[in-house]
Amino acid sequence: MNSKDSRFEQKRRLVGAVMGPLCAVLLWMMPIDGLGEQAHHLLAVMSMVAIWWITEPVPIPVTSLVGPTLCVVLGIAPIKDAFEQFANPMIFLFMGGFLLAKAMMVNGVDKRIAYGIMSMKWVGDSPRRIFLAIGLACMLCSGWISNTATAAMMFPIALGLLEAIREMMAQNGKVIDLSSYKYATGLMLMTAYACSIGGVMTPVGTPPNIIMIGFLDQLAPDAPSVSFFQWMVWGIVAMICYFLLAYMVLWRMFPADVKHIEGAREFIRKYVDSLGSWTRAQKNTIIAFSVAFVLWVAPSVLSIVYGAHSDMMSFYDSHFPEAIAAMVGALLLFFLPVDMKKGEMTMSWKDGVEGVEWGTLLLFGGGLAMGAMMYTTGLSAWVGAGIKEALGGHPSEWLFVGVFCIVTLILSELTSHTASTNLIAPIAIGAAVSSGFSPIPVAIGIALSSSLGFMMPVSTPPNAIVYASGYVPITKMIRSGFIIDLIGILVVTIPVVMLLVKAVMGL
Repeated sequence: MNSKDSRFEQKRRLVGAVMGPLCAVLLWMMPIDGLGEQAHHLLAVMSMVAIWWITEPVPIPVTSLVGPTLCVVLGIAPIKDAFEQFANPMIFLFMGGFLLAKAMMVNGVDKRIAYGIMSMKWVGDSPRRIFLAIGLACMLCSGWISNTATAAMMFPIALGLLEAIREMMAQNGKVIDLSSYKYATGLMLMTAYACSIGGVMTPVGTPPNIIMIGFLDQLAPDAPSVSFFQWMVWGIVAMICYFLLAYMVLWRMFPADVKHIEGAREFIRKYVDSLGSWTRAQKNTIIAFSVAFVLWVAPSVLSIVYGAHSDMMSFYDSHFPEAIAAMVGALLLFFLPVDMKKGEMTMSWKDGVEGVEWGTLLLFGGGLAMGAMMYTTGLSAWVGAGIKEALGGHPSEWLFVGVFCIVTLILSELTSHTASTNLIAPIAIGAAVSSGFSPIPVAIGIALSSSLGFMMPVSTPPNAIVYASGYVPITKMIRSGFIIDLIGILVVTIPVVMLLVKAVMGL
């Protein structure tokens, strides 16, 4: 960040550090009609947690521990109720996904996928096709591994291609400044946006997805469960629509002024050749990932063959729920050998520990804990009833879902999309139940909307990574991000949720 951004961040954190506790104290002392004592006190604590999640005076995972801790200290909930969600099965689904993603990164499987796409014959040295290929590689990789890791991996490739353009121009007697070169801006933005877009493809693609599944299981136990395969049905459709939108907007705003990039093929070929032949570790990683994937999608196949309520489905659901499927695949990484004589396995314990984003798991657990207490104390129902009244008493479901999608998007532009999902999810689910709607559409809408933070460098780590290149003026990011955000919410997110999600779930 430059000095101006740094000063803004310092002021934001200072204001949050003061306003959070102050707001909590005021709400604690203020009489609120229609709200029980426990729910009233939880509202005070929740206000501080929400403000700290948004302003980050302390790291977000720390705030996620502060909330449940204060609830125990202040007598709002016993310790078992306050912290049991940190062992929620969804935590282990996420942990398994982190371990599989880390193995793909450590053993170079992610690079093989990305470089393989870039080296396809149809790409060649066309700037437009390179633009598309970079986006495709980022999108497909980020569906399975961290959006941040994907952006960090693809960032140097994009920089190298831009340098090839600069050198080609120089040889032709034309000197260009990449910091003001339209194509450079577009390629950097495509790298960032595609990484965020790919995360909507699978439940493990980005934290908000799995957070919403966890909240649905916890706060809406009567609602149908969302399976891995069901998520991928609408996730893939939304991902493709988002990607086509981003591609068309960015290419129109930042087109190339050359038809060929001399040396581009050789540049990509050099990357591919450096990978060598497939290693035993890479093959083992594919095996472990394939086992997890098969276990994830098997329930959908079995339900078609044997029926959704058959004995076979009951047996499979009890023995191989999605969290166990993830852990089976992840644990295989520690058992599949690379060199038996040296005792070397596909993944070492050190890599495994470093591969788990513990802060995200704590944030996830803290969000589930606060959400569960909002449910049990009646706070979520009270908030939901208030929102229902604010929307006119009997809002249409389209309006209801649209409002929460837009609020999520705005909040995700200002703070972590994971924190914003944790904040909004229990309120939205409670409001849906109070309004007589299924909570599934609004939950999925929130998850999809949180991945559309394209306007600011602070919105997502991929945005921050490409902004650091110096090739992306902040005004260009805001303008292109606003267009994609607006069209994405209105044309893709809300229709996909209200039509496709409801059709898939039979609502």
